[in-house]
Amino acid sequence: MSSASPAEWKGPPTNREFMGHPVGLFVLFFTEMWERFSYYGMRGLLKLYMVNYLFISVRQTLQGKAYDGVGNPDDVIGWGFVKSFLPTIEPAALQQCVGEKVKALVAENAGMAAELATTIATQKCSVEPNASLLYGLYTSLVYLTPVFGGLMADRYLGQKKAVYIGAATMAAGQFVLFGSDNLFFIGLLLLIVGNGFFKPNISTQVGSLYPPGDSRRDGAFTIFYMGINIGAFICNFVCGTLAAVYGWRYGFLAAGIGMCIGLVVQFLGKNYLAPDTLQDRKTGAAQAPKEKLTRNEWNRVWALVALCMLNIVFWAVYEQQGNTMQTWADEKTKWPEWASSTWFQSVNPFFIFLFAPFLDRFWARQNKAGTEPSSVAKMAIGCFILGGSFVVMVLGARIVGDGSGSLFWPIFCTMLLTVGELYLSPVGLSLVTKVAPVRIVSLMMGMWFLSSFAGNFLSGYIGQFYTTMSKETFFLMLMVLGIAAGIAIALFNRPLKKAMQPEQAPAVGGASS
Repeated sequence: MSSASPAEWKGPPTNREFMGHPVGLFVLFFTEMWERFSYYGMRGLLKLYMVNYLFISVRQTLQGKAYDGVGNPDDVIGWGFVKSFLPTIEPAALQQCVGEKVKALVAENAGMAAELATTIATQKCSVEPNASLLYGLYTSLVYLTPVFGGLMADRYLGQKKAVYIGAATMAAGQFVLFGSDNLFFIGLLLLIVGNGFFKPNISTQVGSLYPPGDSRRDGAFTIFYMGINIGAFICNFVCGTLAAVYGWRYGFLAAGIGMCIGLVVQFLGKNYLAPDTLQDRKTGAAQAPKEKLTRNEWNRVWALVALCMLNIVFWAVYEQQGNTMQTWADEKTKWPEWASSTWFQSVNPFFIFLFAPFLDRFWARQNKAGTEPSSVAKMAIGCFILGGSFVVMVLGARIVGDGSGSLFWPIFCTMLLTVGELYLSPVGLSLVTKVAPVRIVSLMMGMWFLSSFAGNFLSGYIGQFYTTMSKETFFLMLMVLGIAAGIAIALFNRPLKKAMQPEQAPAVGGASS
């Protein structure tokens, strides 16, 4: 399936290849790897930083260590304004939460006075639901701004310039977080804006390396997705460890340095990348920017929009990884003394680059046998696996109870969840570049990330229930939501496939999806 004819495609200026793919793919691989190092390194610290340090007065100065610092949350610029919009926890739920946390604090910090433990627990329980909301709001907004960043790239900047702007802005945001606790919201704002320019335009450049109908495109996105997850894997060992040994701000510093490395990689490899779609239009190589979309193109656009809407619940459940699952890993999991609970964020990317090559070969064998599911069917399968993975946490919550338990529960759940992710996320990225009309491909990539915006926002709302529901009931709810999303996508499989059919061009022909 393709959205452009061969006459519209203008590939990279060099034909050099590595491992059967254009060299430009590996430039983008390493650029994205370092950007994801930056993003996930900061994300792994975010909720714990808010709950254990920033928004309480008795603070954990080193991640996961003693509460030996003091501070004033009201010194954080904008906190008073933001707090006025956040809900307060019900007294009964607060009391239950405080009781559980006091026991845990006294057990984990030998000699801590019950009065001090109660003070810390009360503050943590009061801020934790709001931290879930803020976590969800931040991780959702970084997927809202790509719509505008994609539009700006398509119309004015081009993909390459947009990536440079985005990377520089995100690096600035991480350095602001390193520089001052009180500039927390300003740092987040810079990260949100920068991601808007970066995210849709780095992914779009991968698709631009390949002509329409090139069978290597899905494999290219699998390789690219592995780059994303190598960055997400190594970052927590660096950022999380620095936060535990030297302090939270040094985790953010490492994230900023990682983003700068990605910016340098993109600059040094610029000659291996394909021209922007904006550059193509200026040289007359592609369609005029003001040409109206055909009826077929509009059908494909609306099909992608519908698919994005169906993905929202998937992302809402999936993103509990960095939210409530990280809280479980921090508070209800027994870690070796030499390990940090933030390392849990590396489990998912580890399984991704472990399983991604296997699934790539598995789908290739299915394709040869004529049994490979369609892209939409794969995405439905991904939702079913995601929902099923939380059966593990339901059992774990029942067995662990009020205490803390084995690493097995969150790690095995994440292993299954990762398989579900591989059936949905890279498949969706590839699908957008194949289906979207070429002159709005960055905008449509931004639209794809819009489902992540809504899903992440919903994840923050869902995360509030972690402190008010029993843990068993909470994970059961996640299981039901994931399976329900799979049923919804499966029901729309045929109409979506029909709507996504490309233009029929007798002289050129089209590839099937």
